[in-house]
Amino acid sequence: MRLTLEYFKSPSLDSDVYPARKFNTPNHRHYVILSKNVLAASVVINSTVINSKEPANNVFHILTDAQNFYGMKYWFARNSYKKAPIHVVNYEEMILDKLPKFSTRELYLSEEFRVLIRSTERPTEQTRIEYLSLFSHSHFFIPEIFKDLKKVVVLDDDVVVQRDLSFLWKLDMGDKVNGAVEFCGVRLGQMRNLLGKTKYDPKSCAWMSGVNVINLDNWRRHKVTENYLLLLKQVKKKDEVSLREAAFSLSLLSFQNLIYPLDGRSTLSGLGYDYGIDPEVAQSSAALHYDGNMKPWLELGILDYKNYWRRFLTREDRFMDECNVNP
Repeated sequence: MRLTLEYFKSPSLDSDVYPARKFNTPNHRHYVILSKNVLAASVVINSTVINSKEPANNVFHILTDAQNFYGMKYWFARNSYKKAPIHVVNYEEMILDKLPKFSTRELYLSEEFRVLIRSTERPTEQTRIEYLSLFSHSHFFIPEIFKDLKKVVVLDDDVVVQRDLSFLWKLDMGDKVNGAVEFCGVRLGQMRNLLGKTKYDPKSCAWMSGVNVINLDNWRRHKVTENYLLLLKQVKKKDEVSLREAAFSLSLLSFQNLIYPLDGRSTLSGLGYDYGIDPEVAQSSAALHYDGNMKPWLELGILDYKNYWRRFLTREDRFMDECNVNP
């Protein structure tokens, strides 16, 4: 709220620093972050540019909601991140403009699920809990919002980048749409009660959000958004489910046979719930994902993992002291 008030007291910030064309140039590396948390978004951006070999070649697009839009704009107008252009987008306004007939305009961040798995091969074994972080409803409109772009990397706002990510832009994904770390601790056949009667390969691994390479050309060609909306319509006919609940099955089903598996070492997940992560593994991973309830900006965040996140805070900003921010 304080940042929003400051924005309206600073009329000089009304004009964007970068021309609009800068945000649409396909020769730059475009990152998309969905966030309602200015501190979290700034850490993602800061950690990415600090570890980038060509920071000025990166462009960041933050999709946020109307409530946080002006606060985000104010923060990123005040703070520079190695001269990387930062484009703050009011997602709700953008959806209204580009998809006026679509009824739901609320911004949803990546959805996190706890899944109880029982072994089909050894039914007497105890059930185990696995955590999955997947795309939300809002992710499926990224190609509509960025119609001029061919490829983007989508970063969750609870991610810390520790290595240069330029290798993600060199991947030959062929016909695939979503470059993601697969999680074969969960296979689709183990979740048949959650996936309904839609056809799928039961041996397919689940995949994770966090760091995802999205080939937008392939996405449009495969009509992923249209297929997602059809699946959503079918699900809502059968059950009174929310968009958030439906995200579990629809994220997995919409990308059937369209996942390009990323090296598992590129993103380490679990820093928001797993106390047993090896520090050497954490330090060697290209990105860390704090999926789970214990986010690093919260008091209940796991202490051993907080420093990976804290070191990328914009500590010199006066609002860090004035607003008593000390994660």
